[in-house]
Amino acid sequence: MTSADPARLGRLTDWAAEQYGLAPDALKLTLAAGDASFRRYYRLTLPDGATRILMDAPPAQEDSRPFLAIASDWLAAGLPVPRVHHADLDLGFLMLDDLGDTPLQNSFTSHEATIDGFDKAIALIHELQAKAPRDALPLYDAALLTRELDLFPEWCLEGLLGIAPPPGWAELVTQLVDSALEQPRFVVHRDFDAMNLMREDNALVMIDFQDAVAGPLSYDLISLTRGRYRRFDAATLRHWQAAFRERAIADGRLDPAIDAERFHFWCDAMAAQRSLKVLGIFCRLTLRDGKNGYLARLPHFLSHLDDSLAPWPAFADLRHWLHATFTPALEETLAAQGIETPASEVMTRETTA
Repeated sequence: MTSADPARLGRLTDWAAEQYGLAPDALKLTLAAGDASFRRYYRLTLPDGATRILMDAPPAQEDSRPFLAIASDWLAAGLPVPRVHHADLDLGFLMLDDLGDTPLQNSFTSHEATIDGFDKAIALIHELQAKAPRDALPLYDAALLTRELDLFPEWCLEGLLGIAPPPGWAELVTQLVDSALEQPRFVVHRDFDAMNLMREDNALVMIDFQDAVAGPLSYDLISLTRGRYRRFDAATLRHWQAAFRERAIADGRLDPAIDAERFHFWCDAMAAQRSLKVLGIFCRLTLRDGKNGYLARLPHFLSHLDDSLAPWPAFADLRHWLHATFTPALEETLAAQGIETPASEVMTRETTA
């Protein structure tokens, strides 16, 4: 996380004080969080002890209009999101509910708690798709899906590793994009991760939803279950996918003609698309933005990618390339950076007859 600009922090403090008719020195601001973007979050403590979260999103780098519009729409639809108390889009300052410091991720103290937490989060995806209006959102269309996939060869293969894309890359892109576009379109949070679900009074509240789009039915399920910090076994993933399909059919969001095998393929193809995108994004954050720590996460998403490809003969060539070419190049590069690949994230090597 980069250090705060003292002048901008001073302007944020002055702005917050103005909202309450107080002197700036009557307020207390402490850094609450930063993220992969240029946004920063501060906890504001008022003289009476009440707290709010201040979002600092510099307008030159961040457009807060989508966040504000989506927060308003989703709150009106009865969805759990923080209330925006004050906003100045010209300055890039927003004042939000303080949801505390306990994301869902931090409550995973046992296997049972983890499964229960993910079950509750999946239930919230159903609620989001049933309630959230999607007409005003950008489309998760072929152009956007393709731009995301292009991040992988540009930043991960050429930028970090200096290797060529796998044979048949263009055909693979077409296959993954077509699979995504076959799915019914609903609101997609786009980073529906356990770290973006805050626990409040035993309920879950969504944050970091400014990049929401109208897109594939399975995307948020994949974003959650193949996210940043957990890697589940195939049986658990299949169980969640089967249950999600059955609920979507019961609610009228999915045609019953889409059988279980087709839905599982949709999910795995979506997971492959997202994993390739994330690998590219993490390399871009490292190489372009100078953000430390993201390279160490690459093996985790490589494992997610391998898991998504393994069940399907259609992806056999890509999986072979991952094992024979990509993984050795990545391990060599990470080792040169002093980053050890965790044993839990080392893919099982393919065997040859």
